[in-house]
Amino acid sequence: MCVSASAGTIVGNVSAEGKAGANNGSDSGGAYANRKYKFVPKMDYLAMRDFTVYIEGPVGTNSAPSTNVVSVTTKRVAQHGAMFSPHVLPVMVGTTVEWPNDDDIYHNVFSMSDAKQFDLGLYKGDPPEKKVKFDKPGRVDVFCSIHENMHCIVLVLENQYFASTDDNGDYKIPNVPPGTYKLKAWHERLPADEKEIIVPADGEVKADFTLGIKNLPQY
Repeated sequence: MCVSASAGTIVGNVSAEGKAGANNGSDSGGAYANRKYKFVPKMDYLAMRDFTVYIEGPVGTNSAPSTNVVSVTTKRVAQHGAMFSPHVLPVMVGTTVEWPNDDDIYHNVFSMSDAKQFDLGLYKGDPPEKKVKFDKPGRVDVFCSIHENMHCIVLVLENQYFASTDDNGDYKIPNVPPGTYKLKAWHERLPADEKEIIVPADGEVKADFTLGIKNLPQY
């Protein structure tokens, strides 16, 4: 494999914010004090997690120092407590994902997404054939036909330069070949945002994002 002789690192933070003047997750006054709305869940933007940051599109030959190679191999999404874990799994095109069922009840794993359609049927345990290869970029929403709250997303990306944010919203993408790229921040419930960045041959470039309901057509 060809190895890049120089590489930089992309670091930053991703957060979310609601619309100015709208009721946020902590507002319990006004109409929300009425019993009719008391238990209506409200979006808490400050508590949002599962952001993914990635370089958009192909990146050269997708070669990089071995310390950052995201192997086009096998990942796992477990079914545990009638939930999928992790809820969001970013992978590179060509990755195979296994779907073990850790529960004592049957689950079903299926998707109707354009990027990948499949149905693994009903099963328990970890049958070796219950796996899916994701060979086309895009968002793949996965569900269980039995349990309505079971939902996860496989985000299939075109290159290996991506990262999930930690509990503080911080991320780090190391060993990126120097160059100019479009860097995108993504969350399942918000419009994505992107910035053009220049990655140096050595050192860090910082890119922070604040996602929200903005820059959408008004009707």
